[in-house]
Amino acid sequence: MRAHNKIQAIEKEQIRFLHFPHEEVLKNKGEKRDRCQKLRRAMSLGNLEHQKVKIIFADDQGSKAVETTVWGITEKSVILKQSTIIPVERIISVN
Repeated sequence: MRAHNKIQAIEKEQIRFLHFPHEEVLKNKGEKRDRCQKLRRAMSLGNLEHQKVKIIFADDQGSKAVETTVWGITEKSVILKQSTIIPVERIISVN
C-alpha cells in the first residue's frame, strides 16, 4: 500500500454507495495468497465468534477502512452483514 494514501474510516453501511474499479490492488502473488488466507480466517472468526476485523480497501476515491464481521467469501467478493459486498481484488489488507 502506498504510504501517502490517507485511509478514511467508514461505516459498513456506506460501502454500498462506493464505486469499485475492476483493477487488482495487489500485484504480488504472495500478497494475494496472504489476503485469501486472512479473509478465510476473518470469515471463521466472524461466523464462529462474531469477531470483527479491520478491512482496508480501495474504491475509486482512495483507501478506506471498515471494522466489520465477514459473513462469507466467494472467489470475487467478501460478503458483510446486510448483503454488503467488497470486491476481493480491491482489498489491500485484513487485520
